[in-house]
Amino acid sequence: MDETNINWVLAIACLLAGIGIGALGYHLLNASAGNTQRLRQRLAERERELAELKDGMGDSLERIARLAESLHRESRGLEQEAEEARDRLGARSLRRQALDAVSPTPAPATATATTEPAMPRDYADGNRGTLAEDFGLKNDVASTPQPPRH
Repeated sequence: MDETNINWVLAIACLLAGIGIGALGYHLLNASAGNTQRLRQRLAERERELAELKDGMGDSLERIARLAESLHRESRGLEQEAEEARDRLGARSLRRQALDAVSPTPAPATATATTEPAMPRDYADGNRGTLAEDFGLKNDVASTPQPPRH
């Protein structure tokens, strides 16, 4: 082969090697650029989702505030109704007033009937009850000294 032919073959081989190295470098550099582009796109999607969640949270909190205010208003209304009912029930009803006007007033009750009932007892008057210390013991056993209780 001729020297000129070798130069041409060498030039073509270098050109092909340069094109291959360039394509490989472009592929490697472009892959990271594509990856960066995908990451940017995912970040934009996440930011959009976060903004939607914030808007939804604001709407939800606003709705909760409205419901709480509604509950507060209703509770005030119920309190007013309870006060009115208490006033109405505390006052004598028209029917009771009419019955009292028609029927004669009853004689005043005795002092024992108007006082509060006595506390319940575990024994009858004049007898000792079941909680007495000597309940159920015979007289001769009751006379024996008992050990001290602590």
